[in-house]
Amino acid sequence: MKRQFVQVDVFADEPYRGNPLAVVVDADGLSTSDMQKFAKWTNLSETTFLLPPTNRAADYRVRIFTPTEELPFAGHPTLGSAHAWLTHGGTPHDVETVIQECKVGLIHLRRNSDSLAFAAPPLVRSGSPDESTIIEAADSLGIERKSILDAAWVDNGPGWLGLLLGSAEEVLAIQPRTMNLTLGVAGAYPVGSTFAYEVRAFYSSRGVTLEDPVTGSLNASLAQWFIENGRFAAPYLASQGTAIGYAGVIRVSTDDSNSVWIGGNVTTRISGFVDI
Repeated sequence: MKRQFVQVDVFADEPYRGNPLAVVVDADGLSTSDMQKFAKWTNLSETTFLLPPTNRAADYRVRIFTPTEELPFAGHPTLGSAHAWLTHGGTPHDVETVIQECKVGLIHLRRNSDSLAFAAPPLVRSGSPDESTIIEAADSLGIERKSILDAAWVDNGPGWLGLLLGSAEEVLAIQPRTMNLTLGVAGAYPVGSTFAYEVRAFYSSRGVTLEDPVTGSLNASLAQWFIENGRFAAPYLASQGTAIGYAGVIRVSTDDSNSVWIGGNVTTRISGFVDI
C-alpha cells in the first residue's frame, strides 16, 4: 500500500546540517513488525509513524523507531513528526498548541513560522550516579575522571546519563570508545559566545558506539538539569553535531510556569510515497 512519506531536517538553520528524520504520515494499519522493518531499512537514527490518537486530548499519535527498537520518546522525532502532521493537513484542537501522544504520554508543542518547540517531559530517572558509573563513563569517552565536573541521570526515556565537562573545547575533543552507557556530554562556551554550550550524544548499538547528530530529548533533559541548578539561564542557544560535520541549533526557553521548551527549525527535504 502506498503511504505518504517525508524526510525532514530538524534543528538546522542551514540545509542538510540538522538531524534527518523519516516520517510515514498515514501509518494506520501497519503492524509493529512492519514499522520496525521499515525503520531498519531507512537506516536513520529514528523513523516515525503517525496514527490517529487514542487519547481525546491529543491531535495525533506517534510511534518512534530506531533501526533496532521502539523508543517511548525522542526530541527531534517529536518536532519532525509535528511538522509532517501540520504540513499534511493536520489541524490541532487549539490553534496555538499541538498535542502529540506517544508512549511517555502527551507532549505539548507550539509553533512559530518554520520553528517548532516542545515542552520538556518530566524525567523518569534523575539524581546522582554512583562513582563506579562515572568512572565507567569517563573510560567510555577516553577522558580522565577529573575532567567530569558534574554528573546526573537525566533520563526522559532513552536512558541519558548527563556529564558536564570544563569547556566546549573539551567536549569537541572527545574520542569515544566502546560503551554500554547512553551518555550526553556538555561543556560551556566562553561568555559572550553565540552558544551557551556544546553537546554530544553517545550510545551503543549492538556493540558499536554511535553518535547522534542533534538530540532533542537529551537537550531537553540537560536544560532542565542546568537551569534547575543555576548553571545557565534561559533563553539561550545550544550547539550539537559540530564534531561530526553537523550544525544543530537548539533553542532553549522557559515559560511563566518554569517549564523548559526545546525548539528548532524543521524543513521538509524529501516528499513522496512509500510502498509498505
